[in-house]
Amino acid sequence: MSKKKCTNQKFSFIINPQAANRKWGRKNKLRDYLKDNLSGEIIHVQGSKRDTIEKAKEMSLAHTKIVAVGGDGTVADVIQGIIEAQRGKKTILGILPFGSGNAFRKSLGVPRSVKKAVSFLSEGVIREIDLISVEEKTAGFASVGATAKVTEMKLQHNIQGLFGHLLAARILSTLPRDEREIELIDGIDDSGKHFDKKILNIRFFDCVIGKTNYFGYSWKIAPKAKIDDGFLDITLFETSWLKYLLCFPLIYFGFYQRTQKHYKAKKIIIRGQNLPVQYNGEFLGSKDKIEFKVLPRALKVIAKK
Repeated sequence: MSKKKCTNQKFSFIINPQAANRKWGRKNKLRDYLKDNLSGEIIHVQGSKRDTIEKAKEMSLAHTKIVAVGGDGTVADVIQGIIEAQRGKKTILGILPFGSGNAFRKSLGVPRSVKKAVSFLSEGVIREIDLISVEEKTAGFASVGATAKVTEMKLQHNIQGLFGHLLAARILSTLPRDEREIELIDGIDDSGKHFDKKILNIRFFDCVIGKTNYFGYSWKIAPKAKIDDGFLDITLFETSWLKYLLCFPLIYFGFYQRTQKHYKAKKIIIRGQNLPVQYNGEFLGSKDKIEFKVLPRALKVIAKK
């Protein structure tokens, strides 16, 4: 795939002041540095998730380069707005990490340091990446099962950050492992063999669907995912809740996944009862049927060479 270096033209910036527990308001020196070094329109979005999406839609119709300043939630909302405006092939997205969750940043090779990330906006290359589509929403990562249920619990109790996830993880021991049907369409198994369709009847504890390698907090949940290979990356954790917790350090760094069932597919349909679903760290709800499909080369981003 051809890659072009991003030129030093003006960007437009969408800033979420609530990111990482209002880090924008607390880090005065860093905030002043950005204001002194960012060339372009700066928009603060103080409202709801939908407000951020609508502002991104509006800006993508008028600007060719947009930078999301925040964590994964802000980045995801900006991406949603760009895609809803049908500007994925026209608008270039940059990221300045200003939040606690930075799965997109890490998967694209954007520096963690905000100052280095500012320079990266002109030093990085433009890449076209895939996204996940689920119920008219776009995502870089999603899951069905344990991690989605933990996400639901965390959001219900409104406890921020990593501690909120750890506290919510107590729900894992109560999760049923009922048999679910998984339909994979146009895919590749771990041996490299292509298939048109594959049906699995399986009791999984968690099913991770990824385009990015990471969940938040640098959790390498999908080590085999590739951001632009045209496939969803699917890992099925067939394990008990206790083994999952005991092996979590290996799961966190992406090693335990080598022992689990793994597939690539362009579409996946999961059927079962009350399946908890999350995308980009947002709880989508409990479903009896959920469908994910790949959106190939759906978005232009500034990424590592």
